[in-house]
Amino acid sequence: MDLKFNNSRKYISITVPSKTQTMSPHIKSIDDIVVLGTNLSKFNKLTQFFICVAGVFVFYLIYGYLQELIFSMEGFKSYGWYLTLVQFAFYSVFGLIELQLIQDKRRRIPGKTYMIIAFLTVGTMGLSNTSLGYLNYPTQVIFKCCKLIPVMLGGVFIQGKRYNIADVSAAICMSLGLIWFTLADSTVAPNFNLTGVVLISLALCADAVIGNVQEKAMKLHNASNSEMVLYSYSIGFVYILLGLTCTSGLGPAVTFCAKNPIRTYGYAFLFSLTGYFGISFVLALIKIFGALIAVTVTTGRKAMTIVLSFIFFAKPFTFQYVWSGLLVVLGIFLNVYSKNMDKIRLPSLYDLINKSVEARKSRTLAQTV
Repeated sequence: MDLKFNNSRKYISITVPSKTQTMSPHIKSIDDIVVLGTNLSKFNKLTQFFICVAGVFVFYLIYGYLQELIFSMEGFKSYGWYLTLVQFAFYSVFGLIELQLIQDKRRRIPGKTYMIIAFLTVGTMGLSNTSLGYLNYPTQVIFKCCKLIPVMLGGVFIQGKRYNIADVSAAICMSLGLIWFTLADSTVAPNFNLTGVVLISLALCADAVIGNVQEKAMKLHNASNSEMVLYSYSIGFVYILLGLTCTSGLGPAVTFCAKNPIRTYGYAFLFSLTGYFGISFVLALIKIFGALIAVTVTTGRKAMTIVLSFIFFAKPFTFQYVWSGLLVVLGIFLNVYSKNMDKIRLPSLYDLINKSVEARKSRTLAQTV
């Protein structure tokens, strides 16, 4: 729109840019959610949800397979922290590359916040990786599947959130269902170790906090996923490097991996690549739908991991898996219902009683007539 006023002495021109014109990278990127170079803001909420869920399931299923494959190597179980160091290095490189592909490269989240997020990320991934040296994979899943409830508690204490009865019921159903689902695997070859239990418990506590901290920081400062990955993992890399150097754990790990570069660094690269793609979709879920939805999806992914293990590997089967799987499905339904209560209205017990009484009155009246 142009407004012009012209006389012998003055010339005034006011121009209002159209919607198609780029005003500034910062303003333009407020509603943009870019994952792996794809702008999800172009899609509706339902499509965004399905794209993120598909990304989480595909990449993290491969991630879980590679993680178990790496730790199945003889002699590698004591080098979980070094694997995490290599993983953080790859994540930092991937985040730097992705950050170069977007227009706005400014860091928006304060450095102090990133130091906290990096510490929690180190605790989550480092302790989880290290616990596999002491626990079998199903036992680890038993602990990790219980993080729905800590995430909700973290949401209450960190962000002041309030969850309804449907959200609480969904968390309980999914946690109990996955615990029940994995009990059969844990009883086949239980390998409980107090050190492993302590490590995975600490990882669970850090994991319960990090989702809420990431959600609050990303929404408050409108940060991109690539920025979050780059700074949190690069700072975390420094934390782990200092820790391994001070404990003299770096030299033996480097020597061991140098003898098997393909099975260590090669697998670690694929492991980190699929994990990076997966975490990008998880961060998108957190930014769009919140930490509870993100953890619900990742918890469901754990159930799929166990299902696929029965398909590709010979294992005993009992109907315990069927009933526990149905309990997980119920938890997913309750979670979806809680987010769409205005669209989906289930009849209450009071409504059902009233309908039953009215139906009886109608039958009685019909018989009288």
